[in-house]
Amino acid sequence: MPAVDGLGDYALSLSRQLRSDFDIETHFIIGDPTWVGNNKLEGFNVAKVTTCSAKALFDQLARVHSVKIILLHYVGYGYAKRGCPFWLVEGLKSWIRQHSEINLITMFHEVSASGPVWTSAFWLSTSQRNLAIRLVGLSNRILTNRRSYAELLQSYAPERLATIPSLPVFSNVGELQNPSSLSERTRRLVIFGGSSKRSQVYKDSLEQIQKICRHLNIQQIFDIGPALDSLPAEISNVPITAAGCLSSEEISAILSDSIAGFFNYHPAFLGKSGIFAAYCAHRVIPISATMAFLTEEGLQPGKHYALPDQYNTEKKNMALMQAIADHAYAWYKLHNLSAQAKAYYTLLSDLELAQP
Repeated sequence: MPAVDGLGDYALSLSRQLRSDFDIETHFIIGDPTWVGNNKLEGFNVAKVTTCSAKALFDQLARVHSVKIILLHYVGYGYAKRGCPFWLVEGLKSWIRQHSEINLITMFHEVSASGPVWTSAFWLSTSQRNLAIRLVGLSNRILTNRRSYAELLQSYAPERLATIPSLPVFSNVGELQNPSSLSERTRRLVIFGGSSKRSQVYKDSLEQIQKICRHLNIQQIFDIGPALDSLPAEISNVPITAAGCLSSEEISAILSDSIAGFFNYHPAFLGKSGIFAAYCAHRVIPISATMAFLTEEGLQPGKHYALPDQYNTEKKNMALMQAIADHAYAWYKLHNLSAQAKAYYTLLSDLELAQP
């Protein structure tokens, strides 16, 4: 995995569930030479590559005893600054060439980036795509978090890959088994995420947040994430609490007693948004900054998340808002952490049965 961060949290949570539900142990290899930490994490063995090189990866794999299956959590920018980790693909290729009994499962959290002509993402998109194609060729099984990614990856090897599971990400900050209704909660709005996304919210969406506060009778706004250079003290007399970076348990506790969460993530990518997953897992109302008319990953705009025209009116329809929270929670349960661990276990079992 790249490191112990958002994607690292995903890998750790999944491994924890695989151990709990199916008695499967994981040995982590971190693809970040600068990572600092213990060689044990919650009982799991942890190592890191000494350099970003094929040889360093090969050497680390050689130190893992009785490895039969490698599970790669892939996002190009997690392993290389420009999103082109040639060393990673070369290292895996060398290892698999010398160990034909090894199976590789790749979870594509992203395939390749794109952007305007003045960005490196534009100029390197072809290299990123070629690396993804090579990984598809090396992999025995593939998963991803978006249907459009699954279709793209399948096109890279249609003769080998009949179906590719698409699993929207689970919440990295916990899940609620019996969440309370909105009427029992504090009238709190949560704005959660990285610095750039939250800064954009306060820059572009103040008027929207004002309308949300009026529509839902919000009494508190909790800002959760790395400190921002500038943060309003209040919006329309609703105080903002700068909560900072919190543990997953603390974030879960806040969400479990909040009624709504705001996001400005593009709706086409909600299946890979850990923030959106956290809102759904805690049965809050996910509220979008933008209108959307496309259905992605089974998510219907206005049904699984609230749209601006649903809170731009003074008519307070809390029954509709509760229904949106309920639909989001029901959608999430179909692919929650336990369900995803089962999906991974099925792939692992299939590969083991296929081995001679």
